[in-house]
Amino acid sequence: MNLRQLSVTLLGVALLTVTTLASAAPKYVFFFLGDGMSATQIQATEAYLTTINGGDATVAEDLLRPENRLNMSKMPVLGMQTTYDAYALMTDSASSATAFASGIKTKSGTIGMDADLTTSYKSIAELAHEKGMKVGVLSSVSLNHATPAAYYANVPSRNDYYGIGEMLADSGYEFFGGGSLHRADTALWDYLAGRGYTVLNDRDSILALKNQPLDKVVAINPELDSSSAMPYAIDKPQGNLSLAEMTEVAIANLYGGDRRDPGFFIMVEGGKIDWAGHANDAVAVIGDVLDFDAAVGVALNFQAQHPAQTLVVVTGDHETGGMTIGHATTAYKAYYEKLLNQEHSYEYFGQNAWADHKATYAAGYDWENPNNLASNADMVGLLESEFGLVWDALNNYQKEKLEDAYDKSMSGQNDNTTAENNLLYGGYEPIVVTITHILNENASIGWTSYAHTGVPVPLFAKGPGAVAFAGFYDNTDIAKRLGKVMRLGNLPVAK
Repeated sequence: MNLRQLSVTLLGVALLTVTTLASAAPKYVFFFLGDGMSATQIQATEAYLTTINGGDATVAEDLLRPENRLNMSKMPVLGMQTTYDAYALMTDSASSATAFASGIKTKSGTIGMDADLTTSYKSIAELAHEKGMKVGVLSSVSLNHATPAAYYANVPSRNDYYGIGEMLADSGYEFFGGGSLHRADTALWDYLAGRGYTVLNDRDSILALKNQPLDKVVAINPELDSSSAMPYAIDKPQGNLSLAEMTEVAIANLYGGDRRDPGFFIMVEGGKIDWAGHANDAVAVIGDVLDFDAAVGVALNFQAQHPAQTLVVVTGDHETGGMTIGHATTAYKAYYEKLLNQEHSYEYFGQNAWADHKATYAAGYDWENPNNLASNADMVGLLESEFGLVWDALNNYQKEKLEDAYDKSMSGQNDNTTAENNLLYGGYEPIVVTITHILNENASIGWTSYAHTGVPVPLFAKGPGAVAFAGFYDNTDIAKRLGKVMRLGNLPVAK
């Protein structure tokens, strides 16, 4: 670095410090984390939103209309952060959440501890709580999952669900909401009760918190999936609360409304954006981005009522699936209207319509028959009714891929090699993931992975201290800058 570059860098740091210190610390802080969400997921969702609002996702004028933009992308301050962890270019959610929460790099699978597993660190939520602020932790997945856990737990392994659950109870945070506790047993629920927590799991009692707040509450949606998470937004059961509704409840439960109000820190995770990305289901991704962004809208409405006191920060922890805007088969064209025909997530389809179909036709199945799918009118009908895929409109390569996947799902065998099957299906139900691949490709969306990727992720901010998040930086800098903005001291802070 030459003298001129050094001078410019130092000037930028000085201006950022002066600007940050000149503004009052925000009293109310929201940190939104879209798990698995990067620029691609945001752009795809806005293209989808443009389409369902009657516009054309290939026309700039339509894409730029305010009603076709997400709440997050209309926020005034933009940053970009790198996501790698201590030993991996492609981070996992435990190490990335630790970076956001505590400001340190660690290895994948570790929560709230350094990579050597020798030192535990306090999270931004813990420091805020020690300052006297109330704390809420919300997630669409289980509350002892990796991302929410980073705000109250310190464990070598993210799979220590029971130990993490005990740390949740020991945190003393005032509000937890969304999913349940994964692998919880009676003893863990008793442990929560012994720490003064009330557990609610019906819509009416949770919504009642808006008018009758509780000191310590765990608000769990009535219907959950097998991993103790909320179902995908596209499959939302009628009795469940959305992430936006749960955010409204959290605000009402934590907001004091007078001069004695200590303020709050609320972390909200859209966890199933990531899960849908792993499965390469663009419509499920988009549905959960919309659900997540609606929760961001709730926070921004609160910010509009308390503009001088409220900071809202929105980002993702990493990208999932290698999702792309564009595909080799569509070149510079896009056809997002094709996505509108998908009725449910890959998971719902697999557990319902597909499960019923397989139970009906699996007996005596001969995978060596070259036209098993094409000759089954019920399956051809499911392709169209559930995903809008018309068999006769597909090309021969797509039909071949569907036939192979159908054989594999029905019988466990097809004429592909093991390597081909691993690439094509990634451990997911072959016919289901092949259907979503073809639908997405037809719309001009591609996938490169069933895991996380290492691309940088955008960050959006609004409110006092928001300027601190402008620029390009590492994910550990988010906690450090948030600590300064909130007057919590210099992170990381060892326990």
